[in-house]
Amino acid sequence: MGLWLLNNLDTATLAILIVGGVVVLSLAACLVTRRLFPELINGVTNDVSRTVLELFGAIYGIVLAFVIVTLWTELEQVQAVVTSEATDLAVISRNAHSFPDDVQKKLDRAIGDYVHAVVEDAWPLMRDGKNSLGATSGKLEALYGVLQGFDPKSGSEQAFYSQSVERLNDVTAQRRTRILAATQQLPPLLQVLTYGGALVVMLVTLLYGVENLKVQLLFVGSIALLVGLSLTLVLVLEHPFAGEVSVSPHPFKEGQLSKYWGG
Repeated sequence: MGLWLLNNLDTATLAILIVGGVVVLSLAACLVTRRLFPELINGVTNDVSRTVLELFGAIYGIVLAFVIVTLWTELEQVQAVVTSEATDLAVISRNAHSFPDDVQKKLDRAIGDYVHAVVEDAWPLMRDGKNSLGATSGKLEALYGVLQGFDPKSGSEQAFYSQSVERLNDVTAQRRTRILAATQQLPPLLQVLTYGGALVVMLVTLLYGVENLKVQLLFVGSIALLVGLSLTLVLVLEHPFAGEVSVSPHPFKEGQLSKYWGG
């Protein structure tokens, strides 16, 4: 459901939907609670509610901060991996100029096929949180095949060949990291703490009685607004290849690799 929302709604609309939903539900729950438990209006449970809210709020704030920082760090790391993968391919492409013409043409064709497969075949799968290993396996094998079939003769060819093989091995490792990142989600325990914690905080907030209805609605609505924004941020960051705030495939189309796109 989260992936569908990210891929079909822009970030602003998604935020309005989630935040608005949380706020409306919280305000409606507040009105229902006042009607069902009128004694709460007099503040008979406020001392306990205040203590519990402070305790739960502090714990939930720490958990939420940890989750958001972790997800943001992972997003940056995945972007770095994608950039490194594209950079290594660009280096191999440049090194190909030191090889015989027939090898250079084969290598250019193999690199072009690979970057197109990554952007056109693998990326849509990763955007949907699916395993894209098979989308580029054949193209990667073709790249290895070109280098494995080449026997460098001169010292220059051997130097660039060794570097190209090393870079291709790095591409393989980065590709697997990229694919793994697309299929990973928050561990179940952290999901429970993140979303379940939000529910607990809002429930405790409803137990804090305020005689003035407008003041209580403002109080509950403010906390609901903060919780809704936090949950939106978690959802946006949880899937690095989905939504507007996501890892871009542009490194595979820029610089040296732009020639494989008619650039």
